[in-house]
This record gives sequence, structure tokens and C-alpha cells, in this order.
Amino acid sequence: MPQNLLDRLKQQPVLCDGAMGTLLYSKGIFINRCYDELNLSQPELIRAVHHDYLQAGAEIIETNTFGANSFRLARHSLGDRVGDINKAGAQIAREAAKSFDVWVAASIGPLGVRIEPLGKTSFDEARAAFREQVAALVEGGVDLLMLETFGYLEELHQAVLACRDVNPKIPLIAQVTIDEDGNCLDGADPAAFTARLIDWNVDVLGINCSVGPVAMLDAIERVRALTTLPLSAQPNAGMPRSVEGRNIYLCSPEYMASYTRKFVAAGVQLIGGCCGTTPDHIRAMKSALRVGDSRSKRTASEGVHPDLKIVVSSTVPLAKRSRLGAKLAAGEFVTMVEIVPPKGIDIRKEVEGAKFVKSVGVDAVNIPDSPRASARMSNQALSLLMQQEVGIEAILHYTCRDRNVLGIQSDLLGAAATGIKNLICITGDPPKMGNYPDATAVFDVDAIGLVNIVHNLNRGLDLGGNPIGAGTGFVIGVGANPGLPNLDEEIKRFEYKVQAGAEYVVTQPVFDLTLLEKFLRRIEHFRIPVVAGIWPLVSARNAEFMKNELRVSVPDEILNRMTSATSPEAAREEGIAIAREMLAAVRDRVQGAQISAPQGRYASAVDVLEALGTRRPASV
Repeated sequence: MPQNLLDRLKQQPVLCDGAMGTLLYSKGIFINRCYDELNLSQPELIRAVHHDYLQAGAEIIETNTFGANSFRLARHSLGDRVGDINKAGAQIAREAAKSFDVWVAASIGPLGVRIEPLGKTSFDEARAAFREQVAALVEGGVDLLMLETFGYLEELHQAVLACRDVNPKIPLIAQVTIDEDGNCLDGADPAAFTARLIDWNVDVLGINCSVGPVAMLDAIERVRALTTLPLSAQPNAGMPRSVEGRNIYLCSPEYMASYTRKFVAAGVQLIGGCCGTTPDHIRAMKSALRVGDSRSKRTASEGVHPDLKIVVSSTVPLAKRSRLGAKLAAGEFVTMVEIVPPKGIDIRKEVEGAKFVKSVGVDAVNIPDSPRASARMSNQALSLLMQQEVGIEAILHYTCRDRNVLGIQSDLLGAAATGIKNLICITGDPPKMGNYPDATAVFDVDAIGLVNIVHNLNRGLDLGGNPIGAGTGFVIGVGANPGLPNLDEEIKRFEYKVQAGAEYVVTQPVFDLTLLEKFLRRIEHFRIPVVAGIWPLVSARNAEFMKNELRVSVPDEILNRMTSATSPEAAREEGIAIAREMLAAVRDRVQGAQISAPQGRYASAVDVLEALGTRRPASV
């Protein structure tokens, strides 16, 4: 048996499992079936779902009994099987958990009928129905009672009373469901439902279902300001989208993992997933918690041993880490040209391109990491070769897609040891976008977590906060997209990156000055040097791709100019002209420019740089 849940919640967050119904549906169980009855007719199927979540790292598994009350079961002519179905559900979960040090929680949902004063079911009848279900679950051996997805507080109150009637000593978790504004279905806002749940002496209070991570996080932050009780959060994997008659939840595992860290930072101690979440989501969320756990253990250890002296390297000043860092620190305008690694091992074109851009005074070459999830030469190897053979500083894109937290640390220590000092930390394109869509992604952390790791390495600390000697001395860059429709979310993530240790930012290509200016105004209170992305378009199709597939804002005026070009060469010239205009326009608004070289046309990048007054030598 694991330790007492409430004691554990005081020490570190606990991870619950994800959706039961989502997985059963994916395994071919039609939605007109009574899913709770499967505890009797197909126990091995239910046990397999539990096992999948346990293997993914869940520390709490919920019984398959969400709708196993007399009112809901009666719709399937099973009203007399309440005891059998709930007891079986608890026993199946108990058996699945026996090889794991985890808790079994009784899943108890609403009755599915209106109770007084809105319906004909009385409080006493509701309480009796909940009591019947809870008694069978306790008999089956559950460790916790989890009331979930309650939209009406009066009904939740009867469920709480029933749980206390059966066994007042079993930990009780009570969760409401909310709308996009943070209110329950009966209109109760976070202040109202938090106060009621405190009065009812629940052990853990929280929110689950209905909304995705964003809306739930906003509500949880409001709840946290009102109580010191442990909080739980189990969001859906985003808002459901109807696709060919099915509700599909589109939040990726890595997205849910990024919000796991945000929920914990907001004070949530019990985190899990509801509709649409799968073992893949839980596995990613577990990785996110593991990184945070290593930090909390370090803090606790330092508190227990106050006389222990840990020597941490002081961070090298930005101006002394690299030539790029020196220019950023001095407020000078920096220029970068993107050089994409080749698909094979022949780097002659890339080396000649680097020599060419260096000859016109470009400060650094920016080398992406398998962009669009394509298989290319290691950008770390190419960065090292560029510095050795060309003598120009490289800026290494570092992504979280292909590496776990151990590989990240190993790579970064190696990069620092070989003289690579400039980074751009990004989450990375998922494999499904590339030419190997079945490749497995890792995403132990996202860009925010990656910046935290690099910042610690710069201070001479490893992932667990242990001293490693001299710091790595990286100049830490990040990415941002001023043109995203949900700019609030992008600004929030940007602020998190700055708080984590980001020292400059490179934007997605700029074609709309209005959006860039809006972005710059929004980040004024946590401003770091901004390097504007500049992309010389090569065709109208290229412009459409940027707009529709890369989520870059390309105004209709730009599309029309590219469409009006009468030949491929004319289109390229028009693209260069547009890029030059953008560069000239942003020159006094930002601290640098990254010029892309589509299709490896480095001469085009240099043509664009002429907008800054750069002299152009003979092209290569």
C-alpha cells in the first residue's frame, strides 16, 4: 500500500490517470453500451485500460464506475446491479494495481437526473443513491473517493454527505465541472463553489472535465487564492471538435505536459486528465512532473541540511560568453543567416554559403534542427564544422522533440565543451509533420523547460540541481510568433521563457508590421533583445504555405504581389524586395534580423541585407 494520500500531497504532486471512456471507445465499444457494465461482462478489457495507465506512470487509477448509480443504470435495465457493478469495478482496479505502488480511487459521477428544487428527485433519494454506490465501492477495496464532473452544488453536497455516511475516514476528493468563464452549470463561480466545498470539509477540492487546460488554469488560480486545501485539476485534452460525427480532442501530449507544470506552479497537488486524455498524455505529464520533482527534492534537501555548502558557479556575464552575446549586451544590431543542414554528408554548399555571408559582415549562422521534422545532418555537428572551417559563430537550434532530459543534458554539455555558445531553445516540430510520421517523439520538456535546464547548466547545476563544476556559458535564445491568433497565450509563454532565463528572442518571419508592433508593446515589461525573422519569399505558393501551414501572418497585399509575378525569377525578385522593405521597416524597432535563405539561395539573403547598407561582394 502507498503512503497516506493526504500526507503525500503535502510533499509533492500526485498524477492521476486519464479518460476511461475515450479508451473504451477507441477499442471498439459503441457509445450506446453501458460502459460501467463492462466490469461484469468484459473485466479483462477494463483491467487492460488500467494497466495502460499504470505503465504510463499514473499514481492513481479510477474505477470504471463513473455512471454506476441506480438512476443511470436503470436506463440499461441494470438498476438492480449497482452493488455488483461497483464492487467489480473496485476489485478490477485493485487487482490491476497490486504490482504498482498506487492508489485506487472510486469514480463517482452525477446521478443523471435533476434533484430538488429543479427536479422531482429529493435530496434524500439522491443521498441514498450515492450511498448505495459508495458502499459497494468501499467494500470492493478503494483507497479514495473521487466525486467528479458535478455541475450542480446541491447534488454534489448530497454525494459528499453520502461518502461521509459510509466511511468518514476515507480521503474525499470533490471536483466540479465549469464553463469557459469558470462557473458551474448552476452559475456558481469559483468563490462560491470553493466556499461551499470548504464548509463541507472535503479533503481535496478541484475541477475536472468540460474545458481544456487554459480555462481550467484560470479558474484554478482563482480557487488557489481562496483556500489552502489541496487542489486537483483534471482537464480535458482541449475542447472537443466534431470530426465526421465524432468528438475529437486535439490537445497533444506535449501540450498537456506543458500545462501540467503550470498547474503545479499554480498550487495544484493532484493532476490528471479527463475526456480525450490517453496513456500517451499521462506519460508526457509524468515526465513533466519528474523534472519538477527533482527540483523540489533538491530544495527539501537544502532545507534539511542548512549547513551543507553547495558551490554554484556564478553565471558568466552575457558580454563575455560569445561575440553574439557581446553585441546583444552592448545593444548593437545583430545579423544572422539561416543555413539548413543537408540531407546527406556533403556540406560544401553550406560551408561556401557561410563563407559568403561572413564576407559581408553577418554575425552568425543560425542552424535549425531538422526543420519540419525532416531527416537531416545533425545541426550540432554542422555548427561545430562551421565554427572550425569558416570561423563564424554558429547559433544552434536545440529542440525537445528527439531527446529525453538525460539526452538534453548530455548534448548541451558536449556542445559547450566543443565551443558552441549560442542557442535557440524551441519545442520542435512533431514527427507527424515530416517524412517519418510514425517516428516517436519524446518531448520530456517543452521550450520553457529547456530554457530552465540551460539556465541551470549555465550556473553549473545539472538537472537535479547538483553541482557539475564550471557553467556552460550559453547565450540563451528562444522563438516567438507575433502572428498567432491567440496572442495572449503566446505572450504568456514568452513571459515564462524570459522568467526561465531567455536572453534574446527570434521571431517567426515578419510580413505584417502591425502585428510585430503589437507584440513589441505587449512584451515591453519583460523585454529582451528581439531579432526579427525576415524571409524572402520565392513564389506565391511559398507565401500560401507560410500563411496556411506555418501559421505565419501574410497579409493579402503580400500574397497579391507574389501572385502578380509573371515568372519564377520575377517572383524571387519580388520576394527579395518585400523582405528588404520589411527589414528596413523593422530596423529601428528591434535589435537584429535573422534572414532565411530559401532553397539554399544565400545570395538572396545577402541581397536582403543590402537594405542595411551592407556591401555585396561577388556572389557564390
